[in-house]
Amino acid sequence: MKILAIETATAWQSIAILEDDVVLARRDQDAGSAHGLLLLPSIDRMLAEAGLQLSSLDGLACSIGPGSFTGIRVGVATCLGLRAATGLPLALVPTLEAMAWGVRSTMLPICPILTSRRGELYWAIFRRQVEGGLDCILSEHAGPPGLLAKSLTEHSLVFGDGWVSMESEIRAALSSSATVSSGPQDVAKPSAVNVAILGMHRLRRGDIAGDCVAPRYVQRTEAELKYEQSGGLSATARRQERVAVAASKRSARGHQRKGQGPRPGRPHGS
Repeated sequence: MKILAIETATAWQSIAILEDDVVLARRDQDAGSAHGLLLLPSIDRMLAEAGLQLSSLDGLACSIGPGSFTGIRVGVATCLGLRAATGLPLALVPTLEAMAWGVRSTMLPICPILTSRRGELYWAIFRRQVEGGLDCILSEHAGPPGLLAKSLTEHSLVFGDGWVSMESEIRAALSSSATVSSGPQDVAKPSAVNVAILGMHRLRRGDIAGDCVAPRYVQRTEAELKYEQSGGLSATARRQERVAVAASKRSARGHQRKGQGPRPGRPHGS
């Protein structure tokens, strides 16, 4: 199975194409708040460098948070546009689960931590199965460092930009019986490679995204509060989503014209 994966839940933008467990192409960059400007051109360049077309893919995978409200929306909208234009199945992968998947050589509890715009943290806790899978032992949470520290009841492996920015606060709040070790630097940033691997697992077992795609924001963001107060998405948010979906559709059609076109039996979006 050949799959394109997108990770935009933080300022770090990561995209990759995998065939089974082999990385065919990947691009990683600090996008800041410019995911909407950088994502599609980066996908086009990556495909060109790898000599691939969208029509040669078997599926899509997208990181769905928690993380940056805007980054997640751009990534999801782009995947939805590509899906509509190509008919490719889409898998949705929680960001913290994908980060935890990158840690392979420990049986300790694995706790990826991301920063929140409100100065708080997102985290979840996982543990590796003996056969190599991943169990979630604490679902996604959002809150201050003290609340996270209470979640760590045994020696755990912690990593991510939230750990980097708030290590001292987390350590100060740990109970006397809890200890932590910093995870390896190569897993500190979210990676589309892990999103692709978990996305393939989902697609193979038939876990395909339907028409209603709900990102995992975990806590209500300022944008969501404004949504509630105004009775809907702001004009800017609606415009950003429409632009991302439309642009990804145009990009997909461009690849189809250069390549083989949609595969037989797959719906072709308008």
